[in-house]
Amino acid sequence: MKKIKDSGKDSKARKGPVIPRIPPKRAEGDQTVFQVYKGVKTFAFCKKNNLIVTGGMDRIIRMWNPYMSGRPTGMLRSHTAPVCYLSISAEDAKIFSISTDNTIKIWDIVDQTCLFTACSKTSGIKGELTACHYTPGTRSLCVAADTLALLHLRLRPPPEPHLVVSHKEPVLCCKYNKEFRHVVSCSEGSVVKVWDFETGKHLFEFSGAHGGAAITCLTFDVSGRRLITGGRDGCLKIWNYNNGHCLNTLKREDKCAEVCDCTYVEVNRSRYIIAVGWDRRISMYFDSADDLHHFQKPQPYWQDDISCGHQEDILCIAQCPPNLLATSSYDGEIIVWNMISGHIYRKLHTSFPTHCAGTEAVDTSITQLVFLRTRAVKFESTVASLISNGPQGSVNFWSLFSGIPLTASFIPSRVKSHISSIAVTADDSFIYAADDDGYVYVYSIKDYALQDPEREPPKYVNHWRAHVNIVVSVEVVDEEKVLLSSSIDCTVRLWSLDGEYIGTFGQAEPWEIFTPASWKHPRVPYEILIDPQSMPIHPMLEEEPPVLQLINTEPSNVTLENSLSKIEAGALQEDKETTCSWGTEYISYNQQL
Repeated sequence: MKKIKDSGKDSKARKGPVIPRIPPKRAEGDQTVFQVYKGVKTFAFCKKNNLIVTGGMDRIIRMWNPYMSGRPTGMLRSHTAPVCYLSISAEDAKIFSISTDNTIKIWDIVDQTCLFTACSKTSGIKGELTACHYTPGTRSLCVAADTLALLHLRLRPPPEPHLVVSHKEPVLCCKYNKEFRHVVSCSEGSVVKVWDFETGKHLFEFSGAHGGAAITCLTFDVSGRRLITGGRDGCLKIWNYNNGHCLNTLKREDKCAEVCDCTYVEVNRSRYIIAVGWDRRISMYFDSADDLHHFQKPQPYWQDDISCGHQEDILCIAQCPPNLLATSSYDGEIIVWNMISGHIYRKLHTSFPTHCAGTEAVDTSITQLVFLRTRAVKFESTVASLISNGPQGSVNFWSLFSGIPLTASFIPSRVKSHISSIAVTADDSFIYAADDDGYVYVYSIKDYALQDPEREPPKYVNHWRAHVNIVVSVEVVDEEKVLLSSSIDCTVRLWSLDGEYIGTFGQAEPWEIFTPASWKHPRVPYEILIDPQSMPIHPMLEEEPPVLQLINTEPSNVTLENSLSKIEAGALQEDKETTCSWGTEYISYNQQL
């Protein structure tokens, strides 16, 4: 570059007409060429870490030493679309990458691993990507598409030494295997762990189950011997989970979208694995012992699924023998299918809250579906046989065979928090609803929503806080009368059906499931004990104190002096408890004055 500048200065110094000169060609020893077969669409350079990163059409991020161009020092593989933007945060030793499908990933330079993935839907990025910029001072990434999105980098602090966790990463799914009496949990870090149900001891684990992609759902086959997992890489995998051997991989031939939920069904002696996700289709894979191929493709789609199925991402699936299948989507639509014919039996739509119309965006997505099997098999027209979560923390009861489908709706959470997981007992007598704040609410539904539409909520039984963050799954183990719960707070826990704390999987002291004396109860998890949201709300904070009401009262009705003298004399015509309460409030107010 210096030679080019000097060449320009020489031409200006000469008198007479300026004759453009071609600058001398750069010598081979003065340049370094990095060979990338499919080209480079973007790159970034960090002087502090002595690092160049490149990305392009082959979806691979290559890390280079500027003085060694022969081969990259690292290759980061996880993107499913061409990489269009790269940035290096020298202070945090992190790499930010964005692909053309608006997926954002954060990588660790030292470990060369993907730390976080933000999809376009959750980060609010819509439309074609036009510009990106990382600001080191605020540690934020600005992305311009149809709208501007500002994403702040918040590093998750390491767990405190005294806190017991089951996984190092958020737990996304968990299930109980009654055949082997095991609990299997899967994390965002693509780790599968197997636990002993009776003692809580860690038995076995294997990592990288779906590469670097998170595991979003799991289920078991009929025998319970094989584990089926689905991930954000768009694949389903069948495992011998006792040794971590992958038996089969199930995936589409074209672009694979995230799998949100899966289930194992048996129809007319044929067995299928059914998956749903962001491709908005119901993918059915035939499960046969005679098929020796490692990779399998799904069966042809149902015609109704193609012509009039879901128009948005499918988030949940539930099956009710012998032939009913229900799916729910991001736009609040529920479709009930006949699995034998492949036709749509009924469509259900979540009611939109009228008081919020036009003022704020309401999340109408349905992420939980549960069949009340003892009711669904009776084919009674007035009985509610399907439960779903709904907007603003509601739980909806649906009748599949009547003219009025929505027979009941109520809000379990005291603060109207979104219901993230639902489970019912085997006899459909009790419902366990868990919310985004970690609380579990128990209601009796044995005689609820049987005939006419219900205007009141079912009978309240109990509630307790099980986690300090979103509860991703709850499961009732009827044989042992316990509740299994898992959360993105990295824990998997066991509770009695009455809310007694048994323990956290991974704790140092094992429990004996049949010996309540070995349980942690009456103690609760430490992080729940110290969390401010676990503190009960004092009645004084919920409403205006009576003394302040008296002060704000019109003088014509009552005077402050007469009211205070009545309190001091204890002459109020109320019960003893109310008199003591008012006296205490008066003393507190007097001290404040």
